[in-house]
Amino acid sequence: MFQPITRWSVRLVQRYLPDPFLFAILLTFVVFAAGWWFTPAGPLEMVRHWGEGFWGLLEFSMQMVLVLVTGYVLAQAPPVRRLLIRIAGMVRSPGQAVMLTTFVSAVASWLSWGFGLVVGALIAKEVAKKVTDVDYRVLVAGAYTGFIVWHAGISGSVPLKIATDDSFGITVPTSETIFAAFSLGPALFLILTLPLFIRFLQPRKEERVMVDPGLLEDSPSFPSAAREEVSTPAEKLEQSRWISWIIGAMGLIYIGMFLSENGGQLDLNIVIFIFLILGLILHQTPKRYLGALFGAVRETGGIVIQFPFYAGIMGMMSLSGLGKVISQGFVSLSSETTFPLFAFLSAGVLNIFVPSGGGQWAIQGPIMLPAGQALGVNPAKTAMAVAWGDAWTNLVQPFWALPLLAIAKLGARDIMGFCLLALFYSGVVIGLGLLFL
Repeated sequence: MFQPITRWSVRLVQRYLPDPFLFAILLTFVVFAAGWWFTPAGPLEMVRHWGEGFWGLLEFSMQMVLVLVTGYVLAQAPPVRRLLIRIAGMVRSPGQAVMLTTFVSAVASWLSWGFGLVVGALIAKEVAKKVTDVDYRVLVAGAYTGFIVWHAGISGSVPLKIATDDSFGITVPTSETIFAAFSLGPALFLILTLPLFIRFLQPRKEERVMVDPGLLEDSPSFPSAAREEVSTPAEKLEQSRWISWIIGAMGLIYIGMFLSENGGQLDLNIVIFIFLILGLILHQTPKRYLGALFGAVRETGGIVIQFPFYAGIMGMMSLSGLGKVISQGFVSLSSETTFPLFAFLSAGVLNIFVPSGGGQWAIQGPIMLPAGQALGVNPAKTAMAVAWGDAWTNLVQPFWALPLLAIAKLGARDIMGFCLLALFYSGVVIGLGLLFL
């Protein structure tokens, strides 16, 4: 039943989806034209908004890069790698391979989006070594599809920001956002059912694209668990476990103090700190940690240069008022019952142009929170509706797929046809959850 639809979706994406960097530039042109047409801003004003916004996400960009890099390094730690290899050894068939990869990626993404992206790519590669007749494109697509639950997880930008930032006159604890039924319910449902959905997207055996064994070889820059020979005091320090253990113990003590003083609430900075400290401990020596870090920087580099372009797009949407026009258009169609659904859909549209949870929240938060309160909607539900929308269209926005694709050694066009179908399925699940939970 799924095969004709899957073929059509894959052909569509292969034909029309541009390179992710070009995609960002084309979106810049689209927003420029829309701002010129739908707002009072003229062309010179739109250029000014673009230039002024270009560096507007530097702090947030660094936070996002650190989440990604520290998650990457943690996933490369020998104990984590051994665990992934053991998990991969459980599969015996292509269907099991796809389902396991999708499930592991979703669980890891709920814990941390940076961790989930890397774990998804690594488990896909390990599984492909065990099951050689699986379609590698579907396997990697499943790894990326699991990423959809990250904004509803404990590293989600919007729930963490609204839990600690009262710039909109309100703070909402994560117990009312991440762990509320209207968010946790769809997240659990997708974690359990997406693996089965992706399994049915796999082509017949004669149509599958098998992996080139050369793609599964680890980069030589990845750290080795073997202890290297040392001959100088400096090398002894680099290989010292005591340094990692002492700084790790200090970090764990601080994390415990922070969580105790803040009632267990997380924010973006403490999530980064947790993954950094755990990475140092599990890699055991500073040299091994740095070895993994060099690999992380290389594999995630493609995402860094795109942040300024998306910040420029955000500048045009925010300063021209285009983001407000789009959001208010959806709000005007809403009632108390349907407002969360329309907030979700509006966030999905805006996420295509601003694939940054914090950046998008800066545009939509001041509009959606008051509008929702005026209609009698819980601010927590409004925030999570926007968060879910931001995560939802990541399935067809190749920006966040870059590090996963770099590790898996595939291109965006290889997986996005399958992700497009997952977009429709997950949209129904999330929308129903927001309406009825």
